Amino acid sequence: MLTHLSVRDIVLIEALDLELDRGMTVLTGETGAGKSILLDALALALGARGDAGLVRSGAKSGQVRAVFELEPDHLAFVILDEAGLEPESDLIIRRTQSADGRARGYVNDQPVSMTLLRSLGASLVEIHGQHDDRALVDPASHRQLLDAYGGLQGLVGDVAAAHKALRAAEHDRDVHAAALAEAAKEADYLKASVEELTALSPEPGEEEALAARRTHMMQAEKVAADVHEAQEAVSGSASPSPVLAALMRRLERKGPDSEALLGPIIDALGRSLDALGDAGMEIDRALVSIEFDPKELNDTEERLFALRAAARKYQVTCDGLPEKAAVLAEQLEALDAGVDRGAALDQAVKEAEARYDGLAQELSAARHRCAEHLGAAVEAELPDLKLGQARFMADVSTDQDERGAHGYDSVAFQVQTNPGTRPGPMMKVASGGELSRFLLALKVVLADKGSAPTLVFDEIDTGAGGAVAEAIGVRLARLAGQVQVLSVTHAPQVAARAHGHLSIAKAIKADETRTQVERLSEDGRLEEVARMLSGAKVTDEARAAAASLLQGERV
Repeated sequence: MLTHLSVRDIVLIEALDLELDRGMTVLTGETGAGKSILLDALALALGARGDAGLVRSGAKSGQVRAVFELEPDHLAFVILDEAGLEPESDLIIRRTQSADGRARGYVNDQPVSMTLLRSLGASLVEIHGQHDDRALVDPASHRQLLDAYGGLQGLVGDVAAAHKALRAAEHDRDVHAAALAEAAKEADYLKASVEELTALSPEPGEEEALAARRTHMMQAEKVAADVHEAQEAVSGSASPSPVLAALMRRLERKGPDSEALLGPIIDALGRSLDALGDAGMEIDRALVSIEFDPKELNDTEERLFALRAAARKYQVTCDGLPEKAAVLAEQLEALDAGVDRGAALDQAVKEAEARYDGLAQELSAARHRCAEHLGAAVEAELPDLKLGQARFMADVSTDQDERGAHGYDSVAFQVQTNPGTRPGPMMKVASGGELSRFLLALKVVLADKGSAPTLVFDEIDTGAGGAVAEAIGVRLARLAGQVQVLSVTHAPQVAARAHGHLSIAKAIKADETRTQVERLSEDGRLEEVARMLSGAKVTDEARAAAASLLQGERV
């Protein structure tokens, strides 16, 4: 509930601090005293549109500070948590408005956006009046209010989950169908490509091995003649080895007689023969290495060129051909299996539709039942509010072709003010006074169904008197047993039902008009209710009537 409201330099209010209690508090005063200013200040704190004109003349800025005491599970704490703000035991909302038009919002001294401030405000306070175009008269909220009245939130959550699952199943089906249609356009290409790459059967690293082998064979082809010539010169008929060997033997036979002269020559000839032998062995090895079949070179080149042509065609490297072949094969296989998968996805959609429709129909039936009960409950409140001939209807329209996250129902609160007339939306059919009484009856019925912890009623008793005003007061007091109620009123029957009473008045200070608020004592309440009964001059008869109201009617 709202426990404290501080206002600084807003319109005619220079400085105001109010402590507010549970139950019902009324605000009374002469017309133009500033009751609406106080409500405007509260609305400003809750995120209403700011205006430089709200700042008191001569002040640089105005400020409104509202303190709320909430239950630990209140929606406001969820909103704060989602915004990344740490919740505290007391929720303090502060709004500043500068004379230059700038406005800022704070929650527990942390700056916040106006969007967050409005979201918090809507969860904390509801403001209702004759000309209210939000809250209960907003058709966008009627389905949610009916669901809250019937305790259908769990079923609504199940329908929302089923709707999400249905949309997911439809998405999977549609994505697969699109992919299948696209793949079907390329079926011939895929089949030919898979056959081509299967026949080619590329291997990783094959290009590099083939290129190396081809280079080796081409180099061997170039040097083969020279190596054969070298073999002939070293080991063939033209080899000097036999001549050198015969000469070395003759010299060795003469060696003992001329060892000093012939020894070095014999050693040199021996080394020459050894070198020729080594050269012959290396030539033989080379001949073995360069020996190849010309057909092998031709086959190698054809294979290498085929791999490179395929790589260019499929825009990959030769080493990437095996992976490309696998991908194309998978696509062809997926195309072949696509019909079966499509059938499975179609079945999944049908099952999701069946689950959604079952839950949505259950929810729709429950809404129709709750609509009847809600209409009866509201109409039970109307006779005392002098709307005995009127009817209230929660109209539930069902269109099973319009599947939504909240089912396929739309809900609109409608009223019929006179027998024989056509029902219609409250804002269009009911007059100002009638609308306020419809709203009050509806709010009494919905008080414990997700209502904000603080309700503000702005002159909803305008034009009402006698028994109607008394009925309004009774219902406001009944509401105050569930939530905190603040009511701006001109009806003494309403004021007498309150638990607390604030008097709003204008005062002249230093030639400037100021709005002042006073919490009335029991004697003060007697005088104020008497004034409301009699007018400018308070008579003893008015005081006696006021005392009777306060003592006999207050709850």
